[in-house]
Amino acid sequence: MNKVIVIVGPTASGKTALSISLAKEMNGEIVSADSMQIYKYMDIGTAKPDLEEMSGIKHYLIDEVNPDEEFSVARFKELVTKYIDEILDKGKQPIVVGGTGLYINSLLYNIDFSETVSDWELREELKKEALEMGNEYLHDKLKSVDPIAAGKIHKNDLKRIIRALEVYEYSKKTITEHQEVSRQIPSKYEFYAYGLKMDRERLYNRINQRVDIMFERGLIEEVKGLINMGYDKHSVAMQALGYKELLLYLRDEISLDDAKEIIKMGSRRYAKRQITWFKKTEGVKWIDLDLEMDINKIAKNIKNDIATNGNFL
Repeated sequence: MNKVIVIVGPTASGKTALSISLAKEMNGEIVSADSMQIYKYMDIGTAKPDLEEMSGIKHYLIDEVNPDEEFSVARFKELVTKYIDEILDKGKQPIVVGGTGLYINSLLYNIDFSETVSDWELREELKKEALEMGNEYLHDKLKSVDPIAAGKIHKNDLKRIIRALEVYEYSKKTITEHQEVSRQIPSKYEFYAYGLKMDRERLYNRINQRVDIMFERGLIEEVKGLINMGYDKHSVAMQALGYKELLLYLRDEISLDDAKEIIKMGSRRYAKRQITWFKKTEGVKWIDLDLEMDINKIAKNIKNDIATNGNFL
């Protein structure tokens, strides 16, 4: 069975640097599992690695679609499998890295989305309901048919609420039932999953610094460029953290200082949710960055762990 390395952790924890070091160590190529890095023209606000940072390592699922295109977890599962197989066919080591929990789970748990349908008309109707009645109304609707899914999905995560309702409407089976059935089918890969963790205050400081660096690198100009290209608040990707706040700033609805603070606070909250999610993910070995900070050494340790079938770390 082919081995696939998976690196997870909260935003700003150092996943990118570790994955690149590991790719160099193990003749690997990297597949991103980040729901925002898939969008073109959105580089600074999504913390995409630039060409220099990539160090010649091929990356997949970065700059995959335009900012106004929908990109579902089903599409991710389809593409991540395709790219993993391409990497394996080259005789190289696939390394999947990212912080989008749903994407990671779809791969690790082999969740199959192929039988579920897409109904754009129903989605628009549900979006209209949310607009008129509020997100909580739709969340309560989901709770009545699939309380397990409702318990996992935040009431403001409209995209996932609508998807869960859509699946139930057409199959009369909940999305939870679909996932439980598909999880019983074993994956064709052998996964070695590693999570990065550190002291919460240290992580939050890194997040705040990262946001400051994004502004220094030209985040405002990036958002202006997207607006000039015709992407606005109605574009899927422009709802992302860091972009929607700057749209408000550029419309003079909030100050620049307020926009920065909202982005920092939102990023810290997102990191907290990621930590909670990945702690529940089965089979992840946690690497404490407060005990070992040398990324190259960690990469060597992971290599040794895989070589000994998980008996090194």
